[in-house]
Order: sequence, then structure tokens, then C-alpha cells
Amino acid sequence: MKYLAVLGRQPEISKAELEALFPDVRVLSESYQLFPFSTDTNINIDRLGGTLKLAVGLEEKPLDSLLKISEGKITIGVSDYSEKASQKTATMEALKLKRILVKHGRSVRVVANKTATLSTAASLHNGLSGKNERKVELVKVNNDWYKVIGVQDIDAYAKRDQARPARDAKVGMLPPKLAQILINLCGPLPKRARILDPFCGTGVVLQEALLMGYRVYGTDISERMVEYSKKNLEWLMKTKFIQSEGIRSAAARGVAREPRGDGRERRGPKMNEFRVSFGDAISFNWEQPIDAVACEGYLGKPFSKIPIEMELKEQKQECGTIVLGFLKNLIGQIKKNTPVTIAVPAWLRENGEYSRMSILDEIQKLGYNVNNKSREGLLYYREGQVVARDILILRKK
Repeated sequence: MKYLAVLGRQPEISKAELEALFPDVRVLSESYQLFPFSTDTNINIDRLGGTLKLAVGLEEKPLDSLLKISEGKITIGVSDYSEKASQKTATMEALKLKRILVKHGRSVRVVANKTATLSTAASLHNGLSGKNERKVELVKVNNDWYKVIGVQDIDAYAKRDQARPARDAKVGMLPPKLAQILINLCGPLPKRARILDPFCGTGVVLQEALLMGYRVYGTDISERMVEYSKKNLEWLMKTKFIQSEGIRSAAARGVAREPRGDGRERRGPKMNEFRVSFGDAISFNWEQPIDAVACEGYLGKPFSKIPIEMELKEQKQECGTIVLGFLKNLIGQIKKNTPVTIAVPAWLRENGEYSRMSILDEIQKLGYNVNNKSREGLLYYREGQVVARDILILRKK
């Protein structure tokens, strides 16, 4: 099937996530913001932290597709990603479709374009997520047309991040969508895989892995963080939060207790499907099994301004010692080909570039393959952020 993914702020990370999850991806073409590809695998955007919109290719003209919609008012939005697209071209396409539909006796509302493309928020809040057949977003890329089948639920991310009972801004806030990406970069995993986060903090990676239907195991050197993770995961299990979010990925089957459509309930996660313990990642002996490792490692000192060279050198040494110590401890406790995805720090410099830790050769000597297409890694950051996250994708040799 032909798909189109509208990528997030760091498109290289978004593409890496898709290619890791769906090994049969066949790239049709590439641009900065779009990722047209084909795959035989069904895809659900709720699982993808790096994809803003997901659309499927139309095999017929857009109008023919719209005329098949059942009776009732139709809402149309058009996003134009063509080379010479503008707010005007997108609006003209939408109004042209409306005029013809009205001639066929249909009631039509057009979502107004502020730019050539509708924002994620505009698509979501106008119901153009593919869940209602009478609310449709069409995507134009030169001569190709797509129909949106999923929009990243930015409200759900914010809700499940802010509603957690135990949060600590001082230790850094790992975005839920980045946690999803870290898990997904491990590649396809068995339905009941057990994911380890040895730097679990407040449990964001563990939370997202549970929502995907995995079992989770977290450890942290801070007893306070261990208690925070436990409290957050217990809250997740006890509330109806999972049902309200409606996570529906193939790997998330059975996550929520909700109607299946036949009067029975889906089977939900049990309290014993997560374990959180106090432990130093450099020396701890984790219980088995460990099917995958996804984590954000120690990011060092939080900087509000660009560090001077002496500070940078100290931070690289401290963070590098912890990362390499952890990976050395882990290597003897996991099986061959076990995926390990870890976010490590990179620091902003005066020239606008980020300075990374030079530890990849040492990581390989420990017994890991570095799977990044580029040994430079994948950087996740907000504009102007001093400490970025450099994502390393590893597997035990």
C-alpha cells in the first residue's frame, strides 16, 4: 500500500523510526518534510512519535472518492505540499471540490487554510483524522493525491504527560513522543516483549511501552525517581486513562479494558507487568528476560547558556564514563542481537552546531554494532536548546 508520512521537526529521526518499525518499507521518494513510501504492513499513527500525519494514496480522483461518502454534511480540508504550493493553491483546490459536490446535492464545509498546509492542530481539532468518513483531509503532492488516515494526537500526549501524579521538572522532562521513538527504534518486537529502562526517571519510557502492550522493567540510581515511576505506573493502571487515549497499534492489542465490538472486553495490562527497582546502571544485575533496552541516559548538568570549553570537556568525560560503564555492564546480561536505543547528550556551540561525545569506537569495542545509518547519530532538540539528545541505535554483536 502507498503511504505518505508528514514528518516531525527532525525528519531524519522520523524516517529512522518508520524504517526501524517496518523493515519492508520501500521508499518512493524523499523530501525534507514528506516521506512517501509503500509497505504491506498496516500502520497506526498512535504508535509513531515522529509522524505528524499519515495518509494513504488515492487510486482514484479525489472527487470520485468524495462522492462515495454516505449522506450527511461533508467537511473537507486540503493540504498542498506541491513544489509551488501556497495558501491560495490549497484554498482553490478545496473550493473547486466543494462547488462540484454542492452541484451533486451535498452539504459541504471547507476548513480554511492559513498556509498551503493545515497544521496538525487544525487537522485534529476539525476532526480530519480519518475516523469519520465525512470529515476528510486530502493531501496533494504535485500530481499525486492522498487521504489522511491519522493525525498525531497532540492533545493526548499533553494530557498523559501533564496528568501524571509524580513529575519533576528539575530532572528534565522526557517528551512522551520521544519515548515512543526510542522504543520504536528498537525495531519490531514480540507482542509480549519486556523492555528495560535502566535510567527510568519518572517512568515516561515505561509508560509509553505499557501503552504499546509491552511488559516493562525500570531501574534508577535515585530512590526518589523509583518511587515516582512506581506512582506514575500504578496511576496509569488504575485509571481509565488508557481507554480514553484509544491506543490501537498492532503491538498494543489488549492494552485497554474496552469494548471489542462483540460485547466482550479487551484484556488489559496487569499490575505485575511492570517492575521498578533501585539500582546503579553501571553495576546492577537485572533480572531476565530483557528483550530490548530503550532509555535516556544521564544528560549531565542542565545548562541555560552555551558552556565554555572547560565545562564541556568535564561534562563529556562525566557523561561518557556513565554511558560506557552502563553499556559494559549490560553487554554480559543481554542476548545476541538485543536492540539497545539510548539518548545521550550533545551540547550547543557558538556556531550553532552540536558537539557530541566521541565514544562510538569504544562502544563497538564493548561488543555492540552501531546501527545508525550515519555514525553521527540522530539529534533531537528544540531550537536553541543547549543540551540536545543524541540517539544511538545499538545491537549486541
